[in-house]
Amino acid sequence: MSLTFGIVRVMEQKLDLLAEKVERVSALVARLRAEKAALTERLLAAESGRTALQRNMESARSRIEALIQQLPEGKT
Repeated sequence: MSLTFGIVRVMEQKLDLLAEKVERVSALVARLRAEKAALTERLLAAESGRTALQRNMESARSRIEALIQQLPEGKT
């Protein structure tokens, strides 16, 4: 009977270790999901900022080109 008890005890220990590993993996998955969500949010904000900068640059380019057209031509 002690052999059976020993086997059961070893199996319980292995199950406990497995449960701990599952808990750690679960916590890691939750942390990685939260990190992914935060990174996705930052990426969307960066892309939005980049788009706004591109519009500002195009607007500035258009204004500069309009000003260049207004400059008198050089006399040679």
